Amino acid sequence: MANSDSENQNPNNDHDDQRPSNVTVDDEPEPDEVDDDEDDEGEDEDDQEPSLPRNPLSEEARLRAEKYKLENLVHRMSTERVDLRVHDVLIKGNTKTKEHLIEAELEGIKKATTMQELLEAAGIANAKLQRLEIFDSVRITLDSGPPELPGTANVIVEVVETKSPISGEIGAYTKPAARSWTAEGSVKFKNLLGYGDLWDGSLAYGPSQTSELSAGVFLPRFKGFLTPVTARAFLLSQDWLEFSSYKERMLGLSLGLFSSKHHDLVYNLGWRTLADPSQMASRSIRRQLGHGLLSSIKYTFKIDRRNSTLRPTQGYSFVSSSHIGGISPDHRSMRFLRQEFDLRFAVPFGFYHAALNFGISAGVIFPWGTGFLNKPSSLPERFFLGGDFSPVCTVGGPTTVWGFKTRGLGPTEPRRHVTDNSTDENSESSGRDSIGGDLAVSAFADISFDLPLRWLKEHGVHGHIFAGAGNLAKLTENEFRNFSVPKFLQSFRSSVGAGVVIPTKFFRLECNYYYILKQFEHDRGKTGFRFSISAPS
Repeated sequence: MANSDSENQNPNNDHDDQRPSNVTVDDEPEPDEVDDDEDDEGEDEDDQEPSLPRNPLSEEARLRAEKYKLENLVHRMSTERVDLRVHDVLIKGNTKTKEHLIEAELEGIKKATTMQELLEAAGIANAKLQRLEIFDSVRITLDSGPPELPGTANVIVEVVETKSPISGEIGAYTKPAARSWTAEGSVKFKNLLGYGDLWDGSLAYGPSQTSELSAGVFLPRFKGFLTPVTARAFLLSQDWLEFSSYKERMLGLSLGLFSSKHHDLVYNLGWRTLADPSQMASRSIRRQLGHGLLSSIKYTFKIDRRNSTLRPTQGYSFVSSSHIGGISPDHRSMRFLRQEFDLRFAVPFGFYHAALNFGISAGVIFPWGTGFLNKPSSLPERFFLGGDFSPVCTVGGPTTVWGFKTRGLGPTEPRRHVTDNSTDENSESSGRDSIGGDLAVSAFADISFDLPLRWLKEHGVHGHIFAGAGNLAKLTENEFRNFSVPKFLQSFRSSVGAGVVIPTKFFRLECNYYYILKQFEHDRGKTGFRFSISAPS
């Protein structure tokens, strides 16, 4: 039997256009499916299927007959329901991969009751198998069932396992505003155990801020779990001396308990150390230095219906994140409740590819346990605003306001006094520590539009004008009694600006001019030109 790629069967047919090129259909279905006189009404006898002579057909006549059968089947599928059930599923080419892993992705095929449903399910199954990242190619062929079982089909799944199970990446990334850079590298091992498992190790080194060493495993199907299982061990070091006079080091384990299209549930266990090598930290920072145990569970609900993460022009997104810390009887375990919301909209204007993006983010954190009203919140879990990255493609909670540097707005405290032994005089250290907030709110609006040059349009380079605002407030240690909504709104920091955006496959590069509309004495906002790099989240 000859197979034909479904994308070439009838390019003018809507149903046919939806079939992937690597899903093929046997072009000789059962006689009771194709050779139906009702399908040939109104056609001349000259157009009928040629009768087979006793002698073998010539090559040209055979191809013409097969083409007619194929066109007849496509026409019938586009005009009526073609009942069909799957008799058997055959899997070929999996020398290392466990067969039950592949079968789990073919459930939709086994449940199909019509040819239309079968083709759609085959396309979905093909995409799922490709997403496992362990096959170089996947081909699904639909063949006719046994002659004694009319109205049935066999499905043949042919896979080619990857020839290069080891892959790696390396890169260097700069942060112009922070005058820092980061080198990152990763190695990935695919399907070592035959369960579709992906093992990876990564290293990120930044000499002035963040370094991380981690290793993890991803199992798409594990012991009957309906969702993938992930586990990751990590060693994280973050340097916040410049902004908040402390360094953070954490050794821990992250376990993905549940993951689907819209839901994620993760458990984190780690041993955290906060230190101040400069011995100049403010009073609030010094109170939190030392060791602590992080035992927390985090649930995230996310829905993103935007047409792009780098330059959305229509749609909306919503993210809700709930984080509970202190799931441990140890008294050193950090106990907190943290909630974040993020809502975005993109509205097209209908000309020059222009669109309005706007959104609002909010978050709150509070300790829990005995005497929680008098306790401060955990310092690393607090909210900090500022940083040269765009809120347009960064979804997940309040993080930044245009024009303000990293941790550049919100509550601050003066660093401690130090004694100069050479002069035996006391002098106050220069600068203040950003101590973050328990309540954070930020909002933005961004209008993007095409630039007039054709080359720029073809490469996605566009202009935008924007405005942003945000604020932080302290609620713990009984400060919530002094909180006032009007006062909180009046103390919002704000900025406006315009610039040029260069989107790439992996990140969004912006050259912007910022103008600070409102800031307070110890904020670090600056009017002027700056570059920023943002990766979609």
